[in-house]
Amino acid sequence: MPNLPYWRLSGFYFFYFAFVGAMSPFWGLYLRSLAFDAFQIGVLMSLLQVMRIFAPNIWGHIADRTGRRTAIVQIAAFGSVLAFAGVFFGSGFWWLFLVMAALSFFWSASLPLVEAMTLSHLGERSDAYGRIRLWGSVGFILMVVGLGYALDYLPISWLPWAVLAVMLGIAAFARVIPEAEVLPHSTDHHSVWDIVKRPEVASLLAACLLMAVTHGPYYTFYSIYLVDHGYEKSTVGWLWALGVLCEIGIFLIVPRIFSRVTPRQLILASFALAVLRFLLIAWGVGTAWLVWGAQTLHAFTFGTYHAAAVALIHQHFRGRHQARGQALYTSLSYGIGGTIGGLASGMTWESLGSAWTFTLAAASAALAWLVYAVWGRPASIKSETRASSPKAMK
Repeated sequence: MPNLPYWRLSGFYFFYFAFVGAMSPFWGLYLRSLAFDAFQIGVLMSLLQVMRIFAPNIWGHIADRTGRRTAIVQIAAFGSVLAFAGVFFGSGFWWLFLVMAALSFFWSASLPLVEAMTLSHLGERSDAYGRIRLWGSVGFILMVVGLGYALDYLPISWLPWAVLAVMLGIAAFARVIPEAEVLPHSTDHHSVWDIVKRPEVASLLAACLLMAVTHGPYYTFYSIYLVDHGYEKSTVGWLWALGVLCEIGIFLIVPRIFSRVTPRQLILASFALAVLRFLLIAWGVGTAWLVWGAQTLHAFTFGTYHAAAVALIHQHFRGRHQARGQALYTSLSYGIGGTIGGLASGMTWESLGSAWTFTLAAASAALAWLVYAVWGRPASIKSETRASSPKAMK
């Protein structure tokens, strides 16, 4: 694919997920250093998800109407830098509440648009998505391991400066991502709601929401959980890195996986393995090999899950609905689901305890599997099943 802007897209993913590698494992520790309690930390961390409920849909609607997705990505990147700079001017709860809300409003806008642009650039070669997306995982690993070691020697107050550095990298690559042509599709005359209300689409979005709920305590409290059980910050960094290394391996072989397994089968397997992973986290934290083993399952609970989810969303939302479809997936899953998961874990962490919080996360993954297994079969398969039934043949 000679015209594919591979490195410009990959560079954006690299810095975008380097930001995630700084925030998800370590920002909770930074907030705890400011003397916030578990509920306050849960609220502040959930703001990274709350704005994903609204912002991607707002920006995605503008992008689909104007066709200028690159310009919106650039505005979002610049706005994110300005918003985050607020952390250097105050440390009170309500000040950080406003800062993180503004940060999330801009930051959450760019990824769904870049996902849609990447798939547009790939065209019929959407199975090659993983080879671009894996650079986001590389950025995450370098950041999480580097910070894990650095924070064993440096005070946690240095963390905001590391975050600011990667945000400037996001802004730099947002400047060079080229616009992608949006090809017309037969569903262009339909409304987004016409697509969403189909059972196979609605159940997919509901299951993805539940999968994000599942990961709420992981992204909010996992590092705190490990440190409280005697793990060093450098070890915490390597545990996060292990999960993402396994994720990279999956992204490299996704084209071969998709040639043998459908995205629907793959996402159902991912839900089932998420149940196992979070039960291991809940009850195996005292046994090091179980903790490390649970992290290898990140290859499935994020790697295959995300690749399958993006592929399924791309199948359902085509043409002028591409950006809206990816935004809707982000809003419902990482937005609503992530918010519910973060807030719920903040409430249950002290009332029920850490082990039961992660057990409830496993239950959410089980419910995701049930919802999509029952209602997520494509309409064509359901029609064929009905046509071959004894009643239909009379």
